[in-house]
Amino acid sequence: MRVLARSLTVLLVLAGSAMITAAPAAAATGTQPVHDYATAVREQVWVQTPVDSDSDGRPDRVAVRIIRPSTTRKVPVIFQASPYYAGIKDIPNHDDVDRDGSLAASAAPAVDRAADITFAGYLDNYFVPRGYAVVFADSLGSGGSDGCPTSGGRNETLGMKAVIDWLNGRAPGFDAAGAPVSAGWSTGRTGMIGVSYNGTLPNAVAATGVRGLETIVPIAGISSWYDYYRANGGVVAPGGYQGEDTDILAKAVLTRAAPEACAEVMTRLEQQQDRETGDYSAFWAERDYLRDARKVRASVLLVHGLHDFNVRTGQAGQWWDALARNGVPRKIWLHQAGHTDPFNIRRAEWLSTLHRWFDKWLHRIDTSITREPVADVEVAPNQWVTSANWPLPDSRKTRIKLGGGTFTDDTARTAENLAALPDSTDPNRLAHLTAPLTRDTRLSGTPVVTVRAGLTGKSPYLTALLVDYGTAERFVRTRTLTAQDCVGPGIEGDPGCFAQREYVTASSDYEIVTRGWIDVRNRFSPSVTTPIKPGRTYTFRWDLQSTDHVFAAGHRIGVVLISTDRDHTLRYPAGTVVTVRPGSSLQVRLS
Repeated sequence: MRVLARSLTVLLVLAGSAMITAAPAAAATGTQPVHDYATAVREQVWVQTPVDSDSDGRPDRVAVRIIRPSTTRKVPVIFQASPYYAGIKDIPNHDDVDRDGSLAASAAPAVDRAADITFAGYLDNYFVPRGYAVVFADSLGSGGSDGCPTSGGRNETLGMKAVIDWLNGRAPGFDAAGAPVSAGWSTGRTGMIGVSYNGTLPNAVAATGVRGLETIVPIAGISSWYDYYRANGGVVAPGGYQGEDTDILAKAVLTRAAPEACAEVMTRLEQQQDRETGDYSAFWAERDYLRDARKVRASVLLVHGLHDFNVRTGQAGQWWDALARNGVPRKIWLHQAGHTDPFNIRRAEWLSTLHRWFDKWLHRIDTSITREPVADVEVAPNQWVTSANWPLPDSRKTRIKLGGGTFTDDTARTAENLAALPDSTDPNRLAHLTAPLTRDTRLSGTPVVTVRAGLTGKSPYLTALLVDYGTAERFVRTRTLTAQDCVGPGIEGDPGCFAQREYVTASSDYEIVTRGWIDVRNRFSPSVTTPIKPGRTYTFRWDLQSTDHVFAAGHRIGVVLISTDRDHTLRYPAGTVVTVRPGSSLQVRLS
């Protein structure tokens, strides 16, 4: 996030040579590290799926890598699926970001590279000694798997569901020679976990209701791909990846099949995603796991960063609400960082929580974790609080009235620039501020804005920014240190030690807490485009991204209305005039 920096402070800097610390102690009532990691069984199998996404006449097979304790006892499984184990390709983004004809600079796809095809990460080092198998699988069309990637399509979901089925004896598996292989070593009880796309696949598979999937830990995961690339009928971009869309991401992860084998699939993606109207359609419904939230049998430990502008926080908020409506056992962690694993920001507490969570649902040990507070929220850098539920049970709905006025869209200015200097007159935005707060005030949940306005011009967008005006030390990014933690035993090439991280913060005068967008032509439904008449007043209502934020005493809550959000929406020709009428408001939950 861009901020107005007065000074830069790095927290907890460790200088000098690398430092290695011991792994956190295991939960006293849970599994213990009694299995020898060095002698663990390592094997690869291919699981047959019920789909043929590359239309070669044969069912797609999924490449699966397994590491498990060398024991005669059956063990449960921690399963991480990914399209990134074999790396991704650099694919230029779409060139139609600016609707006035100028081109956007190409950028890398929205998720970091992950070229390591071994057991990367901490899961194997920490959990295999404690009696778990750890399974990695290449999503369809990537790595060693057959098929074509489809950015969250049904084939990808069924491909990873097939791994759960194989672990439970319901799907065929084969070794490299083609001989049948079963998972006789598995209890069948499986937990899925991952970050970003790897955290999205658990949501997708859980929404099938597959038996044997006991729990999922989606970290920075998508619950609806429509809301990743669209918003209320408008085409939007994941933060920092202007121009990316489903076909771009699919082409980037396509590594297994020859490009020509998936050419038709890629063409259909580009056509059906519809970057013209931005409407919700059957294409997006296929990738909307909220529609099947009622089928979820697995418990859910949901994790998301409050400064995640890639997979935005609304993905977590709407999934959490859907799970709550269906009575799913659940727990939530919300942290101050961006698009990252909590292992990188609160390591000891995270390993303890994850260990006890998996012990509860996979080993069926009573670790008391389900009797603890449901929500862990980092309300400011390194300041964690717990609560019985989320949003806060004692929060109340509060309506902030917004005044009227007129502004002109300027596509060259960023939202951060337009939110600055709220007490000055600015022709390209409307800013509405509360009086200074008399006490600390916490917002939790999903704000909703209602705006009565008329638009004259090319841009169909209205953007609302919720802003905290007041000087504070705020999160900027995380940084990697030379010091390391060894979280478990390792072998040559995989020592089980990982660099520590810390927050970098900065003092700033304001922060955009959350934002939201609407294409005004979709005022009745995200599925239907209905043109507006220039200058005529309409009522528009839309959600902002879910969040949790404390406005300090003396700060002011601000709502800034703009049209184009340069870093997120398409950029139509500048000059649209927006006239906001009295009767507009923002509804938030405050405590």
